[in-house]
Amino acid sequence: MTAAEHYEQAMRRALMLSGNGPTLGVNPRVGCVLLRPDGQVVAEGWHRGAGTPHAEVDALSKVDGRAEGLTAVVTLEPCNHTGRTGPCTEALIEAGIARVVYAVSDPGKSSGGGSERMREAGIDVIDGVLAAEVTEVIRPWLIATSLQRPFVTVKWASSLDGRAAAADGSSRWITGTASRQRVHEQRSQHDAIVVGTGTVFADDPSLTARGDAGELMASQPIPVVIGERPIPTNAQLRNHPAGLIETRSRNVAAILDDLFGRGIRRVFVEGGPTIASEFVRLRLVDEITVYLGPVLLGGSRTAIGDLGVTDIAGGHRLTITAVESLGDDLLITARPTTSLSRE
Repeated sequence: MTAAEHYEQAMRRALMLSGNGPTLGVNPRVGCVLLRPDGQVVAEGWHRGAGTPHAEVDALSKVDGRAEGLTAVVTLEPCNHTGRTGPCTEALIEAGIARVVYAVSDPGKSSGGGSERMREAGIDVIDGVLAAEVTEVIRPWLIATSLQRPFVTVKWASSLDGRAAAADGSSRWITGTASRQRVHEQRSQHDAIVVGTGTVFADDPSLTARGDAGELMASQPIPVVIGERPIPTNAQLRNHPAGLIETRSRNVAAILDDLFGRGIRRVFVEGGPTIASEFVRLRLVDEITVYLGPVLLGGSRTAIGDLGVTDIAGGHRLTITAVESLGDDLLITARPTTSLSRE
């Protein structure tokens, strides 16, 4: 095998190792593999969450911190700042690493710039190895870090003709049990779940993530309520195991800023058409998941309201990334086709 082939093989292994780390929180999933010049693996590591050794340091610990002449293959550019742990760049330099191969640059304002620091220290640096694959895996963290706001997933369930409810307002159940269980799984994969006060007053939801038997999942998103009205003292949300954030605001962009400051990086918007439409209208959406039930309702209760679109050219174009059958329902996952920016 050539050196490039060794690096790609090691990067795939590092990417697999990164999957051992936690999905949620402020830190990305990162894996690292240390190689000898002949491509033989010497040590491996991954990041286990905030406050624990980063992947590079974890791998170095298995060679007692001495790695003269070795190559470190890392999914993300080594960090160059001191947070709850020290800079990975300095650990690699002190260990005697000869070469660092990484996939994706760190977009963080404080943590980025590691490649320059390592080159200054005489380390050979190669970037972009399997960049597309790694980017896809840590896409939510990359977007959140780049835009300095949480990665936003907007979810809704609708009839095949795009209605969120019947004429009388009833919506239980447009979709089946398989879809509803998938929603619970999605909730558990986010730091926060967002609804509006209208949903709270109309449905009194618990917004917990539950398993097939109704048990609470290990990971619970903190509920965030958008709107100015106070939540009733007897609302189910007041007993949520993760707590409750009442924004007392309708300013979506400011709310996202606040959530980012609280360490929230993934947000699941599960409110009604008003809330969903506001996120879409402001182009503060990174992913859309739509659950389609095989029923026709007609009427005016559409899943998405007015977006300010006056002609077809102004439409919010999406790229469909997945279509899945869930019982009789369809789950469609899509992304905005244009790059996002703060509005």
